[in-house]
Amino acid sequence: MFNKTKSPAPAKPAAQPIPPLPDLPSPSQPRPAAAAPAAAPAPAAAPGRGLSVLSADLQFTGNVTGSGDLQIDSQVKGDVRVGRLIVGETGAVEGNVAADYVEVRGRIVGGVSGKQVKLISTAYVDGDITAEQLSIDIGAYFQGRVLQGSRQPAPTAQPAPQPAPAPAPAEPVPHIPDMKAGA
Repeated sequence: MFNKTKSPAPAKPAAQPIPPLPDLPSPSQPRPAAAAPAAAPAPAAAPGRGLSVLSADLQFTGNVTGSGDLQIDSQVKGDVRVGRLIVGETGAVEGNVAADYVEVRGRIVGGVSGKQVKLISTAYVDGDITAEQLSIDIGAYFQGRVLQGSRQPAPTAQPAPQPAPAPAPAEPVPHIPDMKAGA
């Protein structure tokens, strides 16, 4: 009697990928060349590597080292040395931080060293910063000194150069009497 036509199931909206932050290019979507800023862009993630995250429910005690990318949303007590570091709004580090690129949205109590350092408006940094490029947003808290320039390893102790030995004194020349005067 009733003939109900079967309509296709409503299509689910395609999952839209989350667009990358302006300074965090997505490895799956290359950034157009025209949109690249004139200043040196933040280093991109290494191919084949993702961003490692220490989530907010963790408390980590000890040093963290590596060459990859790390986002800290947790509490870390120790030094952090990675290739690229983001300290999230809920993240806190008590120790020295070193990375090529450092973005601080949370809290760091200790020294910060990097080629490019950004303090976002929610950042709290209590320590010295050594950076080639430093950006501090309005509202960020920073207490410490800034040393601008490239990071150079501490000079190794080298022996002081030995002074060249002084030349030996010349032998005295014997006095020869003048023969013309008395001959």
